[in-house]
Amino acid sequence: MVENIIEVNHVSKSFGGVHANIDISMAVKKGSITGIIGPNGCGKSTLFNSIVGYHPIDTGSITFEGREISKLLVGPIARLGLLRTFQQTRIYSKMNCVDNMQISVSHRSDARHGFFASRKGEILDRANHLLEFVGLYSKRNLISGDLSFGQQKLLEFAMALMNEPKVLLLDEPTAGINPTLINGLIDRLQRANQELGITLCVIEHNMRVIMNLAEHIYCLSNGRMLADGKPQDLQNDQRVIDAYLGGH
Repeated sequence: MVENIIEVNHVSKSFGGVHANIDISMAVKKGSITGIIGPNGCGKSTLFNSIVGYHPIDTGSITFEGREISKLLVGPIARLGLLRTFQQTRIYSKMNCVDNMQISVSHRSDARHGFFASRKGEILDRANHLLEFVGLYSKRNLISGDLSFGQQKLLEFAMALMNEPKVLLLDEPTAGINPTLINGLIDRLQRANQELGITLCVIEHNMRVIMNLAEHIYCLSNGRMLADGKPQDLQNDQRVIDAYLGGH
């Protein structure tokens, strides 16, 4: 029996009179690549923010490895091994790539800063290894703000990997990336899942990407869960076609 590493149960979240998420339930299986699709404004990023602790939910529960986390803040959740990336990259644009990698550890693991400070050589080795893993080793000394947007997304991905996450939530990882780089990014995501054992949950608008990447996909519409299933199931689901796929 496969364990669900994340379980979202009947979660709702409103901002004033706007109902962003309404009675959302879903599960992410340990070791899987799970997809989330839906029209702009349907509540996908709000759901991610709720899972990682950026804002409290109104009702429902969220568990990570069987532990209730919906009352925890971002830092404690990150230290459990649950991280997310964003549509717009969050890198230190005036620093070089290696420095971005190293500062991401001390920044996200502030409670253990002294511990990491004593392992600078090990951290540098890991930074270089992961830059090579994402294809940026040759650019390790370049200022990160001079990288292309696609390369910045790869850097942010590598920065998240520095913290050895158990689960990584990726918010539109291919958005704004040159099509020639997309296949390389997909390869890195699959390798992170298979070789590093990281469970991935991916919000993605590029249907070719998500249909080939994810094992199970959830579709949101108007803040509600519309459908879920294997990629081929959703491709043939008339509700999904009407709400989303038919417009692409």
